[in-house]
Amino acid sequence: MDALLRNLLLRSLFARAVETADPMRCVPEALPERPAGRVVVVGAGKASARMAEAVEAAWGPCEGLVITRDGYGRPTQGIEIVEASHPVPDARGLAATARMLGLVGGLGEDDLVLALISGGGSALMVMPAGAITLAEKQAVNDALLASGAPIGEMNVVRKHLSRVKGGRLAAAAWPARVVGLLISDVPGDDPALIASGPTVGDRSTPAEARAIIERWRIPVPASIAAVLDGPDGVLAPDAPRLARTENRVIAAPSQSLAAAAAMAEGAGCVVRVLGDAIEGEARSVAAEHARIAREARAAMEPGDAPLVLLSGGECTVTRRGDGVGGPNAEFCLALALELGGEAGIRGLACDTDGVDGAAEVAGAEVSPETLTWARKLGLDPAAALARNDAHGFFAALRDQVVTGPTLTNVNDFRAILVSAP
Repeated sequence: MDALLRNLLLRSLFARAVETADPMRCVPEALPERPAGRVVVVGAGKASARMAEAVEAAWGPCEGLVITRDGYGRPTQGIEIVEASHPVPDARGLAATARMLGLVGGLGEDDLVLALISGGGSALMVMPAGAITLAEKQAVNDALLASGAPIGEMNVVRKHLSRVKGGRLAAAAWPARVVGLLISDVPGDDPALIASGPTVGDRSTPAEARAIIERWRIPVPASIAAVLDGPDGVLAPDAPRLARTENRVIAAPSQSLAAAAAMAEGAGCVVRVLGDAIEGEARSVAAEHARIAREARAAMEPGDAPLVLLSGGECTVTRRGDGVGGPNAEFCLALALELGGEAGIRGLACDTDGVDGAAEVAGAEVSPETLTWARKLGLDPAAALARNDAHGFFAALRDQVVTGPTLTNVNDFRAILVSAP
């Protein structure tokens, strides 16, 4: 397999992973039977507008409102699409969430709420609890993102500071039937963690949320402390107001990895899936994957079929410097440094939503020539990693992967291609 084909293969595998999670493919087959009563479609997330488009392609015009990230809107016939800020919430998301709660209130037993939930919904669907202001919620959200905390822990905090998460959106629709269609962007695909579970009950407690805040040293104002010291507003999974709610995960990282694996095998490669729920600091995960790749190549004989290492999940970055970075680009930069230009190994890491951290870039790719070209351009890869400037580094090399809005979100995608000596 020559260098051009190797480059094309990695990008093609990523494209197949994204295509597999396209709501136009996975929403129609998951729709319930349309009831005779009123149907209200609500939702939030980076895939929610595309999901709404898919619903109306199957059912025709519907009443409803979904909130998506700026630039991720889609043409719909009846469902209103509101674009708002992500990853830090804003006033547009706040106003739209209030209207959404008004839409689902007052429904009857014969009515259906179809909730379209995907990654990103935690920031887009915002309604602070107690006396918490939007500015205070924004500050805590920003601090959590910079802390390196896992997404699961961040979402526990978010749901205990909200009036809509932790099952409360579904509870607001009682006694109507609620069907949640969920596209997972969380390791393990726990519905309670996807967008902080607006239609899913949860047994976490305010004390757990406070412990997470303390563990990651997040400063909080008195209003947040008061909410976490007060009564728990998150609904338990067996709460009576959730008795008519059903949640279905319709797309997940494992499905996208399986599709990419089938494509790689069809191209004559051996595939090894390292896991679809990998978490941890991006540079630490990169070091482990570099070790696996080097050991695999050392065991290969000339003429052996290429090996593709696939993985998904959600890595994190602890902000140490002032650069522009994201977990996928930082993974690639750390991978390049760990490999040290070793021949026969190249890699790609991208977020399936098309946005990696602080940049409108999906991710990056590396090859045995990455460090050589960097030094010819006067770039210091170790310094770039130290200041979290992976996107700046790969932009200079023109090795970023830019997709624009993919209209879906099943988390990070990583592929490492190991060729025989």
